[in-house]
Amino acid sequence: MTNDDTHLKTIGYILWLFGFTGSHRFYYGKPVTGTIWFLTLGLLGIGWLIDLFLIPSMDRQADLRFAAGPVNYTVAWVLLTFLGLFGIHRFYLGKWISGIVYLITGGFFLIGVLYDFWTLNDQVSEINGAL
Repeated sequence: MTNDDTHLKTIGYILWLFGFTGSHRFYYGKPVTGTIWFLTLGLLGIGWLIDLFLIPSMDRQADLRFAAGPVNYTVAWVLLTFLGLFGIHRFYLGKWISGIVYLITGGFFLIGVLYDFWTLNDQVSEINGAL
């Protein structure tokens, strides 16, 4: 992973295995199509199959779009995906108050977790750009 390599193709392909949920598209900063994939099961599997070949391009675009820095995108995404209800990803980002709110309210009653799926890449990029 180079200094400007913000997202990993390996993670993209692992998420692609669950691509009918749009997870790989959210990871690469494409929340609109991620939501469409989620609601249509990867465009009935057709979009999911095509994405197998588009992941290298999505990875390059994400690397150019998002700022590299000390906060790791992959760690943030893993924490959000598996522990988002508890706000662990927010603690990792240094957002202690909202992390505590998520911990007490189950990810702010899931609305906060959904918001973070849409905005996590931008949140990390903003933190990395400010450092």
